[in-house]
Amino acid sequence: MFAKVGCRFVSPVDGRVDEVTRVDAWDPKTNVGADRGGLSVSVVGVDGVRYYGSHLSAIEVGIRPGVSVRAGQVLARTGKTGSARFTPPHLHFAISWPTAAGVWWIRRGAVPPQAFLNSWHDGGQLSPVSLVARTRRSYGVDRGCRTYC
Repeated sequence: MFAKVGCRFVSPVDGRVDEVTRVDAWDPKTNVGADRGGLSVSVVGVDGVRYYGSHLSAIEVGIRPGVSVRAGQVLARTGKTGSARFTPPHLHFAISWPTAAGVWWIRRGAVPPQAFLNSWHDGGQLSPVSLVARTRRSYGVDRGCRTYC
């Protein structure tokens, strides 16, 4: 989602912070997949879904793994970190299932988020729970990164 640097990235649900990346380690010369997101925050919602935002410019004080958050709580600010360094500022927003730490190829998104974002923007309550469950079943055994690694 294209946005000016500094726009609020809020938790879409009540949940707990899962992962936080506060150091932008991405290097365009190596383009390591795990570093492409730059500064990032993920939340596992009470619904069991993982929500991820990256390319952030700043992460709010107190946002760290294990912290409980509420829907609408500011997690961070949009930016241009990671592989977004040379693009217009934006938020990479992703929806997936919870994973072990470091499983970036899933955390960066397993289901398209746009229908959910549109619903929430319009005041709806469309939930990704069933789509995430179906996608996880069809994904099968995780054998590591499968594309653009």
